[in-house]
Amino acid sequence: MQTIKGPSLHLAQFSDTQAPFDTLPAIAKWAAETGFKALQIPAWDERLFDVKAAAQSQTYCDEVKGTLAEHGLVISELTTHIFGQLVAVHPAYDAMCDNFAPPTLRGNPQARTAWALERLELAARASRRLGLTEMGTFSGSFAWPYLFPFPQRPEGLIEAAFDELAKRWLPVLNACDAQGVNLCYEIHPSEDLHDGATFERFLGLVGDHPRCHILFDPSHFVLQQLNYLDYIDLYRDRIRMFHVKDAEFNPSGRQGIYGGYTSWTERAGRFRSLGDGQVDFKSIFSKLAQYDYQGWATLEWECCLKNQEDGAREGVDFINRHIIRTTSRIFDDFAGATVNKAQIGRMLGIA
Repeated sequence: MQTIKGPSLHLAQFSDTQAPFDTLPAIAKWAAETGFKALQIPAWDERLFDVKAAAQSQTYCDEVKGTLAEHGLVISELTTHIFGQLVAVHPAYDAMCDNFAPPTLRGNPQARTAWALERLELAARASRRLGLTEMGTFSGSFAWPYLFPFPQRPEGLIEAAFDELAKRWLPVLNACDAQGVNLCYEIHPSEDLHDGATFERFLGLVGDHPRCHILFDPSHFVLQQLNYLDYIDLYRDRIRMFHVKDAEFNPSGRQGIYGGYTSWTERAGRFRSLGDGQVDFKSIFSKLAQYDYQGWATLEWECCLKNQEDGAREGVDFINRHIIRTTSRIFDDFAGATVNKAQIGRMLGIA
């Protein structure tokens, strides 16, 4: 068994224009003082990280690692969610997703997707130079607007969506394979890969690709009322990244999973700061320890109520309390007895 590494901090929700969140050295100092041991770096955030430079220059990568090492930190993984989102965009989301791309590409979905695919390959090369083996992402989505089948979905629509999704991602998976990097899709509502059934469909279409893996975040399963403990049992061999994020689901006579278009504070399902929600992290950490999960426990802070710095400080303690230092011995070894083959036969009455 393996003791989970952690706590790491995903920087996507923390980077800002204000100190100490405006530069990587300043964030590293703050994170170390807060108690984190690693940072998960969003490869799209140019305020913190230049993915193109990292793909091309070992010197740049060594400098980034050195910046963190000055504060006793390492990089746990790179994430590429924004790039992944642009791989597959339904036309309904074109205007909103345009904001993720450079201004010169806006209004040009084909060019925007080509840019995102290139960035994903750069991030895979950067991961290798940084000595990383896992990279997180989103799948993007063609089919999400057709989630609820009314009017009835035309025959072949979902199949066509997933065929195209696999066609676009297969070269990226191959590029990751060339760099020795696992691509971990965050299973997430609004993405075409949002549960076990959709992940299995996609995995089959990419030929059970050895680099196709999962970023496990139980908060998204709470919001869609999916059994996240069973999910670990089913997909433990594919889970290579773990976001420690909390959520709660309190349905009423007025709303349930769909939320009634209300704001986050008014929804039945909402993200909460770590320890304030309903996720059974004690069981999750136990299962991941049992199944020899090799990666990091990474705090992803999202909460509609609590201040993010309070959430980070409380989250460090929460993760440290839940990480199980796995045992190197069997607890009842003291009562063990050495017996030979003949004795075993007599014990069973078959001598």
